[in-house]
Amino acid sequence: MDLRKLKTLIDLVSESNVSELEITEAEGKVRIVKSSGAPMMMMHQPAPTMMAQHIMSAPAAAPAPAVVTGHAVKSPMVGTFYRASSPGAKPFVEVGSMIKEGETICIIEAMKILNEIEADKSGTVTKILAENGQAVEYGQPLFIIE
Repeated sequence: MDLRKLKTLIDLVSESNVSELEITEAEGKVRIVKSSGAPMMMMHQPAPTMMAQHIMSAPAAAPAPAVVTGHAVKSPMVGTFYRASSPGAKPFVEVGSMIKEGETICIIEAMKILNEIEADKSGTVTKILAENGQAVEYGQPLFIIE
């Protein structure tokens, strides 16, 4: 589905009384949900090549932060979080992994570009706070290192 068509659909939802619109085509599936005035779009690729769920509009409110000890590795950008280099590959790190500063620990996809995220501190991964394929916000904690 091309961007002009998506923009037209988003504009139609935002200007109408429709709160949700879902369209399925050969290229994939698009779901546009109007929440608090601004429409939010989620796009799914067909199952064999599905990499992530892309949110193209206003982000949802972040949950209340949990009290966490240790060093938090935070997302340097908005995008989609991946624990491995490809869907079938072994994750870069697991809970209990010893990592060194500068080592790749995850990938964040932003605007179809895969960005390797490196550890900013050496230590042991004690928590993984993001789910594979989850949309992440700028500054959102991804890992806890002690």
